Amino acid sequence: MDKNASQPTLFSAEALATLSRSVHAWEEGPLAKMLARSPERGAFETSSFPVQRLYTPLDVAGLDYERDLGFPGEYPFTRGVQATMYRGRPWTMRQYAGFGTAEESNQKFQYLLSQGQTGLSVAFDLPSQLGYDSDDPMAIAEVGQVGVAIDSLYDMETLFAGIPLDKVSTSMTINAPAAVMLAMYIATGEKQGVPSDRLNGTTQNDVLKEYVARGTYIFPPAPSVRLAADIMEYCAKHVPQWNTISISGYHMRDAGSTAAQEIGFTFANACAYIDAALAKGLDIDEFAGRISWIFNTHNDFFEEIAKYRALRRLWATMLKEKYGAKDPRSMMFRTHTQTGGSTLVAQQPENNIVRAAIQTLAAVLGGVQSIALSCFDEALALPTDEAQRMALRTQQIIAHETGVTDTVDPLAGSYFVEYLTNELEAKARGYMQQIEEQGGSIAAIEKGWIQAQIAEASWDYQRAVDEKREIIVGVNDYLDGGEQRPSIFSVDRRLVDHQLSRLAHHRQERDAAAVEASLANLKAACAGTQNLMVPILEAVRAYATLGEICGAMREVFGEYSPPTVI
Repeated sequence: MDKNASQPTLFSAEALATLSRSVHAWEEGPLAKMLARSPERGAFETSSFPVQRLYTPLDVAGLDYERDLGFPGEYPFTRGVQATMYRGRPWTMRQYAGFGTAEESNQKFQYLLSQGQTGLSVAFDLPSQLGYDSDDPMAIAEVGQVGVAIDSLYDMETLFAGIPLDKVSTSMTINAPAAVMLAMYIATGEKQGVPSDRLNGTTQNDVLKEYVARGTYIFPPAPSVRLAADIMEYCAKHVPQWNTISISGYHMRDAGSTAAQEIGFTFANACAYIDAALAKGLDIDEFAGRISWIFNTHNDFFEEIAKYRALRRLWATMLKEKYGAKDPRSMMFRTHTQTGGSTLVAQQPENNIVRAAIQTLAAVLGGVQSIALSCFDEALALPTDEAQRMALRTQQIIAHETGVTDTVDPLAGSYFVEYLTNELEAKARGYMQQIEEQGGSIAAIEKGWIQAQIAEASWDYQRAVDEKREIIVGVNDYLDGGEQRPSIFSVDRRLVDHQLSRLAHHRQERDAAAVEASLANLKAACAGTQNLMVPILEAVRAYATLGEICGAMREVFGEYSPPTVI
């Protein structure tokens, strides 16, 4: 961040000069004597920076309260997007759920709601994420394994049976086929008598990070960004309470990025989506307020707290200065966070309960709006009911028993936290500048540059673990012999057979001519420039399957082949 010397700061030049002399005397005196008797354990660092042994006002000498921090609920939102934050109400407590068939996942949703959960997060199986039907030869081994299988509107109706869609907020972790799943959700609402303007939720709809970190892409980047922008345009007009895109840093972090890369790469992707929406003629204030986020909270406690503060400030200044946003809601950075999936380990899995609790506390102190915990047994399989319940109770204990929700942004003014906030923002800006110089995110992804940066950071971390510069309890130190693994969840193969039977029955019952006509209309629209949500909704209402709809788009757009990253 540019620290203009003419701006007033919290510390006078005279006070800083006096402090500098005091720090030097401390270093020459007590510190030097202690180091002579007992050297420090080694180098210390966060994912992005070396950590000094001591932070003082000298490290944040240019800090200006109103410019850099401000007040909660006001620009630049460093201290929170709401004036009262958790004193008004806690964050939304979610658990990511879904497996097997829509019926089984519906039972899981009903259970979680009965336990006090306040929002639903849908996990889709891998074939659904890649746009394949359950009976496709490419899909058979993965049906229902890591999420729920959704082949058609019939499945979506079943998934939300008995759950009024005007009463819950639903987050759908889906990207390449996000337009199809959103269309199914809208049509399910119609079946319940809930108009689209009363639906509340989020589609992740962030396909650019799939090319970078996760791999569940279908089409090349350009048509994928078109689909994302079509959702943003359609919802701005017809589904105004929907968060049209949840741009994800989560998967970049789990792929091995540093915290600074997580911010910089994610915001660079956001610029690509914003530019595509603006090219459609939308005004920035028409849609920016419905952009939401998902980030990944890892173990470095203070870096994670600072990360969320830096994210809010950088987003606010970027929207105001680069895009000319005028509505404060456009500048509010509202994020969901999931505790770090890649930090979970199969060895001594109960330790993951502690890791998730600490990560959750960091996210709360960082001021996020929604949290889901990765369950302690997820390194082994899909979570059991016991693990889901423990994850939810962890959030409830932090919310109601710790006192951390009693005041807004309680760590503001910490020399270390403010230093980290400044440094993370500055380093993230540097990454964004490098991407912009390459022509933006799409160009940087097509070159493999972002992928290579993450691969290098991941390799650096793995070497630190291998060399025991990073200690992972139960993995490379503090090992136990004869460990007992907990009971783990497995998907009953009969559920898969049931899904295939349902799909076959559904194909026989629907109006085949209406399906064919809707798919022909969709292909024609793909070849043109119209908003694709309209023909996709037409196909969904005709009960065309996910695979058929994505197949029609594949015929026009083609499929993506990734570059080789060395």
